[in-house]
Amino acid sequence: MQQRKSTLSLVMIAMFAALTAIGAFIKVPLPVVPFTLQIVFVLLAGSLLGSRNGLLSQSVYIGIGLVGLPVFTQGGGITYVLQPTFGFLIGFAMAAYVVGWILAKVEAPTKKHFIGANIVGLFLIYAVAVPYLYVSLNFWLDVKASWSHILVIGFLNSIVADFCLSLLAALLAQRLYPVFQTARTLKIVRVEKEHI
Repeated sequence: MQQRKSTLSLVMIAMFAALTAIGAFIKVPLPVVPFTLQIVFVLLAGSLLGSRNGLLSQSVYIGIGLVGLPVFTQGGGITYVLQPTFGFLIGFAMAAYVVGWILAKVEAPTKKHFIGANIVGLFLIYAVAVPYLYVSLNFWLDVKASWSHILVIGFLNSIVADFCLSLLAALLAQRLYPVFQTARTLKIVRVEKEHI
């Protein structure tokens, strides 16, 4: 039974890694930072898988891209760490963990908890991504960009749409959360019965 639980966890981690990759290809081209649907799957991963597995799902996604598979918005490979948008990927992993951690502190999370956790996760992503964007452009790629320009292309261009997507992810998570929790509870009960 423990093996079945581990297998299910691995499947969920792989599924959300794949969904994040798919989200990278559903995009609206914008200067430097394209708008994608990845944020939905990142926040859902944290909400539904929990902090540890949510983090693992995004780590798997990042790892697959860094070894060379073109799963990022502009390809893949180890040199992608120098790309201006790589900060968003780091933020994805951190946000998935934090969202899961916040919700784990609540016994029976409601809509406001999911929305609150997602908003925290969203702004954490930008808190990592925007400075990374500035450093990447100005120091690694030698493209001189002011902070005001960085805020426009890395924050203002997409924050409203991402905020709406985070609300959508919160509503989806609220609907799906009981299903995931029931599955976890059933697994725990079965494991306990086996030990009796």
